[in-house]
Amino acid sequence: MKLLDLALWACTAIALALPAAVSAAETRPAAKISAAVTKGRQKIDGIDYYYEIHGKGEPLLLLHGGLGSTDMFGAVLPQLAAHRQVIAVDYQGHGRTPLGDRPFSCQANADDMAALVAKLGHPQVDVLGYSLGGCVALRMAIQKPASVRRLALVSAAYSDEGFYPGIRAQQNGLTAAAAPMMKDTPMYQSYAAVAPNVDEFPRLLDTLGDFMRAHFDWSAEVKQLKLPVMLVYGDGDMYRPEYMVKFYQLLGGGLQDAGWGRETLSQNRLAILPDLTHYDIFASPRLATTVLPFLDGTKDVKSWAEQVEAAH
Repeated sequence: MKLLDLALWACTAIALALPAAVSAAETRPAAKISAAVTKGRQKIDGIDYYYEIHGKGEPLLLLHGGLGSTDMFGAVLPQLAAHRQVIAVDYQGHGRTPLGDRPFSCQANADDMAALVAKLGHPQVDVLGYSLGGCVALRMAIQKPASVRRLALVSAAYSDEGFYPGIRAQQNGLTAAAAPMMKDTPMYQSYAAVAPNVDEFPRLLDTLGDFMRAHFDWSAEVKQLKLPVMLVYGDGDMYRPEYMVKFYQLLGGGLQDAGWGRETLSQNRLAILPDLTHYDIFASPRLATTVLPFLDGTKDVKSWAEQVEAAH
């Protein structure tokens, strides 16, 4: 039977497989997440958000991919929590957070994330968002710039123009009709294991499908961002490489040589990690080692000029 890949909106990693065809990536066992320091809920704009807090240090808001939950970061969360206080949130309709009665949008969830971290005592946080979570993270930086210090976007998009041919058409087909086909997939099984109301799953698919089918292009707003931004993709991602570069250029990067002493290097970064796809980059240990230096504002190499000066 045919494997149907539905990429949730501009940035969601989802493989909808018929029972007889489950991808190899889906069959990998999930890594266990370290014991949470704190688990709690915050009700914001009618949505009862579930969150976990891991580790100590500067706050880092962690946002998962579509049809996932905080659990999907099991492989990298301990790495992040060893350096940061990680605030991992199940956003609207996902994981342990109910869908509620309002439509889904990255814009509304972005406002809610800013309100949530403020309620937790953090007027400003670093944010790492993967896929659909990257959509929420990007909108948070656009709509609530004072709430975000540094932003790491993993396999995320600023518009719907970057996909390989056919992906957009597949997205348009996401509806509740897909729910029965998903009963044997890890997406549904992980949802059913923690969701407050499993019967909401078909409505979640309809709600996300409605959101995904809408055209979007936030390039003008991306150009106005002032905070440091890091883009991270896999070399086997769902986005075309030229789109990744265009995103970086909209942020002001990739427009000129950085200079001997890095004097014209952009504050923003682009990383394309080898041997990773949209569907496994969130579980790679290399993700944490890539984003942490950026989030900390550090670098692990001296320029040639600095090396010469140190040697003499």
